[in-house]
Amino acid sequence: MGRRRSLLRLVTAIALAGSAMVALTPASAAATWETVIGPSSFNDYNALATEWAYLYPWGSDHNGSARMYGSATDHNHVSLSGGVLTLRAARINWDEGTSSSSPHLPIRYHSGAVHARDQVVVNDQFPNWEVKGDFQAPSARGTWPAFWLTGVNSWPPESDILEFKGDSRNWFNTFRTSSDVDSTIVGVSSPGSWHNYRAWITKVSATDVDIHYYIDGQWKAVHHARGFVGRPMWLIINLQMEGSSGSPGPSADTYYRARDIYVGRSRNY
Repeated sequence: MGRRRSLLRLVTAIALAGSAMVALTPASAAATWETVIGPSSFNDYNALATEWAYLYPWGSDHNGSARMYGSATDHNHVSLSGGVLTLRAARINWDEGTSSSSPHLPIRYHSGAVHARDQVVVNDQFPNWEVKGDFQAPSARGTWPAFWLTGVNSWPPESDILEFKGDSRNWFNTFRTSSDVDSTIVGVSSPGSWHNYRAWITKVSATDVDIHYYIDGQWKAVHHARGFVGRPMWLIINLQMEGSSGSPGPSADTYYRARDIYVGRSRNY
């Protein structure tokens, strides 16, 4: 009986010691949510310069017929007003050669693009990300607006949160390789009106993520993305033209507007 009492005291002491260790664990060990880009980044040009850079991360050209222009002193194609970012594509009537990016289309437009200075990378420290914003998107033939994530060091990965290709359907695309891609195509009533486009990205294994896509708060799809963990991605807003959206594109100016862009993530300490 005495030995049993001693054993009970020992077990109780161990349990109390364990409880004390748990109680002494810092609160910071729990995951917290933090804002990476807040909805005020388009309030003025100083805020824009803090969170965003002009053009694509790799330069002025991509896969359509528009060449991007814009800088701290050039707001002809990237401008701000009342918390709204406006990208303007204008047709040119002179020969400016071809795009330096495949498929090397003739340059027929000057347009605008910005990319976030902070990169999105899903890993053990940052296992969950939210990327969203409100957009007025052109959808006429030859207009190709996008709000998307693409690999910093390689392509893919890619996640297209907003992409209209010459009609009123939004393409949610997740590229795992150039030939392994999920696409969910959703019709949008009046893309030129304000709509919210959102992606929720969550780590589900050592290598893979799930990406949930939404329009106006309504869940539309989940894509399982193999190999996305640990691979940094750029966030880009751009107004490309023609290419996959058809041709000829419009002769009048085309406008693509964005507001209240938000990027947040969970942090494990």
